[in-house]
Amino acid sequence: MKPQFKKAALLVTGILAGSQLFAQSPDSSKVKTTDTATHFNDYVKPFSGGDAFRSWSIGINGGVLTPFTIFGNNNRQDFTSPNAQIGYGGFIKKQILPSFGLQADFLAGKLQADNSQPNGTGSSPFSRFDTKLNYAASLSANFTLANINWRHQKGFIQPYLTVGGGIMGYTPVLTAADGSKSNFKTDNNGHVREVFIPVGAGLKFDLAPGVNLDLGYQVNFVNSDNLDGYNIGSTNDRFSYGHIGLEFALGSRSKPQLATHNPVASMRTEYLTQEQALQNSLQAQQSQIDAEKAKNDQLRNDLNTTNANLAKLTTDSDGDGVPDVNDKCPNTPANTKVDGSGCPLPAPDVKVYVTEEDRKVVKEAIKNLEFDFGKSTLRDHSLPSLDKVAALLVAKNFSLKLAGHTDNVGSADANLKLSKDRAESIKAYLVSKGANASRIEATGYGKTQPIATNKTAAGRQLNRRVEFTLF
Repeated sequence: MKPQFKKAALLVTGILAGSQLFAQSPDSSKVKTTDTATHFNDYVKPFSGGDAFRSWSIGINGGVLTPFTIFGNNNRQDFTSPNAQIGYGGFIKKQILPSFGLQADFLAGKLQADNSQPNGTGSSPFSRFDTKLNYAASLSANFTLANINWRHQKGFIQPYLTVGGGIMGYTPVLTAADGSKSNFKTDNNGHVREVFIPVGAGLKFDLAPGVNLDLGYQVNFVNSDNLDGYNIGSTNDRFSYGHIGLEFALGSRSKPQLATHNPVASMRTEYLTQEQALQNSLQAQQSQIDAEKAKNDQLRNDLNTTNANLAKLTTDSDGDGVPDVNDKCPNTPANTKVDGSGCPLPAPDVKVYVTEEDRKVVKEAIKNLEFDFGKSTLRDHSLPSLDKVAALLVAKNFSLKLAGHTDNVGSADANLKLSKDRAESIKAYLVSKGANASRIEATGYGKTQPIATNKTAAGRQLNRRVEFTLF
């Protein structure tokens, strides 16, 4: 056997042994999420029609043609020394089911072998035959295996089997022992046409979506013993074709190829999609429940706030019969008669006179009056004198007018507020010492009533004052 034929036989044997392997592509957990469903690149909604797939494909291939096949040995061939020759072909296939399709094949090339079997004389009449395979057209059923997988999303290798029938045209040329050549047929230019049956097996490898590497081996059974031009023995001729090629799926690239599609993976994805949709629905319902709880909590807080406000409307801290919300004179001493605003009723008019001694008490308070700079906070130095004024107001039920004044430093609004706040601060202190708040008037005039020039520090000092008018 020539080395070229040995290499071809080893290639074919390797292809057949590899058909026992069912290598799978890695199981990818990466998916793309849309607004409606979860997909991977081979996903098709279960029970979709044929329009969801690419079911048509074409292929081209090239390989080795030889009279030797795996069914028999060389010694039983018409020619005992087969030679490997180049063959080429192509096909178009319609996938009907994931595991079944119809395939139209074309094959051409050349067959050659040396050393014919001895004839009745005991000698070999021919040293070689050369048969040109003009064409071999057939229609075959293609059975794809292992494309349904329960463990992986998509198989990387798809073994397949083919069987069919067709017509082939060929031209045998015989070379005699003396080197002369002759056609097998003397008419029709030596052409022969016969029916043949192709049977094959192979592996397809996914190179890219819609592109497959095709490794195959095919045995072709001819319906005669004329393929080599030498009719001897009782068996028909046959030849093999081991090839490598590419298959291209036709149609939109967004659709998966039906022959490589794993429907189990789509069912799994559909289940996971529905499960995720259910989880999303449960989460949405939980979010709605949480939102309702938040609303209930807010209503509870609003109710507590309302109850607290209602309590304020009925609370009377000083017990004078006027709720705090309407009490303009809080902290009225116990048993004090008050008006509707919670302020003490005026005592019966008693004729009182302001004595010189009373005026000295007020002047002393004015003299010792001091505030924190720019504020209405009384300094401790001022309090003893104010205590005496408070005692005087309580003892004689005098009325007192407090008039706050400032210099012209700063804005009019700020000075007006500061003068008012200082007068109110004095009033609040006197009331805290028992003075009748209704008999004390606190007014602020700001810088509108200076008693000295504001151009000098001494003059501004005189203008920063609180006037006490006792009556």
